[in-house]
Amino acid sequence: MFDSAERKKERFKSHENLTSRTYNLVIGACLLYGFVVNALMVKFLSPFFMGMNILVLLIGYFVLAFTGIFLSRSTKPAISFLGYNLVVVPVGAVLAISLPAYSMTHIFTAIVITGIVVAVMMLLSTLFPNLFSRLGTALFIALSVSLLAEIIAMLFSFGGDLFNWIFVVIFSLYIGFDWYRAQQFPKSLDNAIDCVLDLYLDIINLFLRILQLISRNRD
Repeated sequence: MFDSAERKKERFKSHENLTSRTYNLVIGACLLYGFVVNALMVKFLSPFFMGMNILVLLIGYFVLAFTGIFLSRSTKPAISFLGYNLVVVPVGAVLAISLPAYSMTHIFTAIVITGIVVAVMMLLSTLFPNLFSRLGTALFIALSVSLLAEIIAMLFSFGGDLFNWIFVVIFSLYIGFDWYRAQQFPKSLDNAIDCVLDLYLDIINLFLRILQLISRNRD
């Protein structure tokens, strides 16, 4: 969720060749593409991924994800889009394994709530850009500390919804922050694709946390 200083300089050097509307449409289209790919993987490939060796699955996940993140930082749109796909596929594998455990009602409800939160946070980020511009470091620290605390809590068999609520807040704010960042870069095709990955991961993580909250509370 943070670019290196060198990468930020490269992104600001990009030639602005898209209108703001086209730029945001590219971001939206790429996000929709990723979610459709994930939905198709869940629908048709769940048995395949469930039957895979867990070690092979983990290795494949990390290799593809880290390669995808590296490639997505390219200055060439085609390579950035390839990197995005290399993240979408392993995330889709995780969803294909985890989502069948939930009811369709819970999944649909989580999708609707996630969509509302995303729309609200993007709107707030557009209306109050100065507020979201200050959140980067605080969100990074909050996410890091919360992840560490959740791992420690799991080791002591501490459950409950506390961490899910914490991460819902963090990823909701991250959506606003990453949307703010996306609007600061020159409106180029490569920058649009580069910004998609952060927003995609924010939204997927938010969706999964909301889904867990809905499932536990209704059950």
